[in-house]
Amino acid sequence: MNPQSVLPANIRDGRSDLADFGEERLDALQRHAFEYFLHQTNPVNGLVADKSQPGAPASIAAVGFALACYPVGIERGWITRADAIKRILAVLRFFRHSTHDATTNATGYKGFYYHFLDMRTGRRSGRCELSTVDTGFLLAGMLAAACFLDQDDEQEHEIRDLTELLYSRVDWQWACNDRASLTHGWKPESGFLAYRWQGYDEALLLYVLGLGSPTHPLPVESYAAWVSTYQWKTVDGYECLYGGPLFIHQYSHCWLDLRGIQDAFMRDKGIDYFENSRRATYAQRAYATRNPMEFEGYGADCWGLTASDGPGPTTRRIGGIERTFFDYIARGTPYGPDDGTIAPWAVVASLPFAPEIVLPTIRHLQDTYPQASGKYCFRCSINSTYSTDSDVPWVSNYHFGINLGPVVIMCENFRSDLVWRLMRACPHIVTGLRRAGFTQGWL
Repeated sequence: MNPQSVLPANIRDGRSDLADFGEERLDALQRHAFEYFLHQTNPVNGLVADKSQPGAPASIAAVGFALACYPVGIERGWITRADAIKRILAVLRFFRHSTHDATTNATGYKGFYYHFLDMRTGRRSGRCELSTVDTGFLLAGMLAAACFLDQDDEQEHEIRDLTELLYSRVDWQWACNDRASLTHGWKPESGFLAYRWQGYDEALLLYVLGLGSPTHPLPVESYAAWVSTYQWKTVDGYECLYGGPLFIHQYSHCWLDLRGIQDAFMRDKGIDYFENSRRATYAQRAYATRNPMEFEGYGADCWGLTASDGPGPTTRRIGGIERTFFDYIARGTPYGPDDGTIAPWAVVASLPFAPEIVLPTIRHLQDTYPQASGKYCFRCSINSTYSTDSDVPWVSNYHFGINLGPVVIMCENFRSDLVWRLMRACPHIVTGLRRAGFTQGWL
């Protein structure tokens, strides 16, 4: 099957699809997702809870998404500029003055930060790792906020200055641990984690940020080492750069406008990363329509496998089939894991890529599974195969910041290109993309 012949021609517009769906309906969905960051944030230090479960620690990635969402809220009238500035300054000042050393209960080290932090003290939560990729999401949010708040005002100047300071002190070369590719992270008890960012994944943004650093930049060889581990495959009829879970094809795109620009790999394939994510979105829909494991509910308007909460860990015999269910895990297609759990938020986050299939799926999920729509847009995930009784599907109890941030940002990129426009104007992002070998288009 030639994927180019399968995809509709109107791949970058979606206006007619939105007219059918309803601007007000999309606005309400996006606004309810934004409200997570209004209510699940510590106003003293600006930290954002990982999820809506009481007592949850802060997630630095959720903070990064919040920082990129505040400009959206200002533009949409959901938060005042003054309130957003207050929140942004609180978190930037916190990171500037937080404990930053190699001790076991610090906030960060070498410019990177621990994946989870105590919501009140801001210190490392448990024995989590100093996370390279989550620090990347945090920095990207800072840069987006700083680019938006560009007025000649004392507070907005401080936001820009603090962002530059925090970004500049990241030691990207240290995080490579004497090799080309970036490590996943580090722990004070045991040193660098064994895993590295290899294979196509959400680390595209991370490498661009590292390459664009004005102080401790990654060498260009780091990006080449990462790209060398790519896998180009045909997935349910669509040729694409393989990544099983949907979030892999979304997270970097929240900030990076990859339409019409190409690195050497994509020049060779004759497409860009945006088109690749579009194909991956269609492949997910095709997999759900094929439904090889015969899960309840799957179909052309019910798909979306990604990293998400789940009903497990447990095993159940359902309809004569022994099925294994997972809790939080990175689900993906076509090789799994797959236990019948889909994530509605992940469908929304593909909106810019394929509005003609995303918007009908959102409508179906909202209308068919009203219990999945909680206080903040969609809850994390649903599973109709693992049902609480004969009629009621399992639904996650929680909302996650790293789910709702992409909903807000990607809805806005579809509606106005706001976050993409902000990051196109960021010199560090432009430098990082160029050093990675991207050319053409808006570059």
